[in-house]
Amino acid sequence: MDIRPATLGALKESGYVPRTVKEEVRVNLVRHLSKRLNPFPGILGYEESVIPDTERALLSRHNILFLGLRGQAKTRMARQMVDLLDEYIPVVEGSEVNDDPLLPISAYAKERILREGDATPLRWVHRSERYGEKLATPDVSVADLIGDIDPVKAANLRLSFADERVIHYGIIPRSNRGIFVINELPDLQARIQVALFNILQEGDVQIRGFRMRMPLDILFVFTANPEDYTNRGTIVTPLKDRIESQILTHYPKSVETALAITEQEADIHPAQQKKVRTHALIKRIIEQVSFEARASEFVDPKSGVSARLAISAYENAVSAAERRALLNREKHTQVWVGDLAGIIPSVTGKIELVYEGEQEGPLQVSLNLLDKAVRSVFSLYFPSPESFKKRKGREASAMDNPYRTIIAWFDAGQQSDMPFRMSDKERYQELHRVEGLLPLVAKTFPQAEKEEQLLWMEFVLHGLSAHSLISKKLLDDRFSFNDLMGSMLNLGTQADDEE
Repeated sequence: MDIRPATLGALKESGYVPRTVKEEVRVNLVRHLSKRLNPFPGILGYEESVIPDTERALLSRHNILFLGLRGQAKTRMARQMVDLLDEYIPVVEGSEVNDDPLLPISAYAKERILREGDATPLRWVHRSERYGEKLATPDVSVADLIGDIDPVKAANLRLSFADERVIHYGIIPRSNRGIFVINELPDLQARIQVALFNILQEGDVQIRGFRMRMPLDILFVFTANPEDYTNRGTIVTPLKDRIESQILTHYPKSVETALAITEQEADIHPAQQKKVRTHALIKRIIEQVSFEARASEFVDPKSGVSARLAISAYENAVSAAERRALLNREKHTQVWVGDLAGIIPSVTGKIELVYEGEQEGPLQVSLNLLDKAVRSVFSLYFPSPESFKKRKGREASAMDNPYRTIIAWFDAGQQSDMPFRMSDKERYQELHRVEGLLPLVAKTFPQAEKEEQLLWMEFVLHGLSAHSLISKKLLDDRFSFNDLMGSMLNLGTQADDEE
């Protein structure tokens, strides 16, 4: 309505009919679906799984538990449900619990309406104000969630503790007629979870023994990580039984979906966007690191690998290229494969290692994941080196193996160093020194421009090392490429010297 009634009497004359939060959400969701509008924009990869499950739960007017590993957009989906509420609703002015003027539940609202009648003033609350969220931590108390007696209020109002007006309402009653989210539900102590039983089932609230009934009108959304059930706590069975719909979330099932998520969520500074270009190859390698981590025997699968790994890694890769360009006073550059050494801090902080992984160390595990990602992506663009390793006789001729010239160049004792601070001009010169690189790339990507061609040339070196055809060492300030056998002999010599 364009002109919102300012008093209770005007609201009655307008024909306003109150409805519950869940009914609001249902009606607005029906309108969205009828128009084929997506109620959860920006949530990618859930179109055929989580979103339909959530829509069915909301149409059924259910409270919801999102169950899934970290970084699976559980909280984000809950926050977007606010857009399914009516834009504005009327409440009794001064009410702490968003009392409906036609169906008041607090002593304050009832007394004010009784005293002022149709002249009772109203306040119109926007849907953005009808959302409450609490992160469950072990120190959360019943008073925080539901409420407690406020001795200061009792003293100021000169009321006894038996008077309902001395109650200080917690965050749940204050979220009345809205959506309330509890994140990481298993972290909530069992005795606190018990306090939610009546709210979920009957809508009752009991505070410090007050005999009161407050039929709260709330859509509850809970989030939980399955690992929490064994590591930090559990969801008590009666509470879980009262949550009508449990929806399982998941990680992106394809690299393409994951790429779209990272592209959407990464926060690249405008200055970086002007200065640094990022080829699709680099983005795919970064995304593949997450997929390799989720399949790695060194990474705890119960903990999960958040989508934030690829997002943070992408941002760090761009920053690595920007830093290098600034040091070299270059106006423009691109993210090179060598710049991906800069994503390691984004990986080490996002993975939980099993015992074997701890023995390897987070740095080494992260480097191995990066190498595996390069290896996986390499076969998408170039012939798989593995196929040439297995061939015998005439099939293994020099003309047949496109990598033979490159490998032979290193076998002859040549070495290629790629410092992290190397300028683009120096990189051009260094890559063109390696025999066989340019002809291979020119044949595979005949339409590639100069800068893209250089990127493919560098990628070939990293790909061959990932397939153990040449050696790659990560030193303090550079990648160093050598022949595989010579590197092994050098390692043996160094070991002998140390002894």
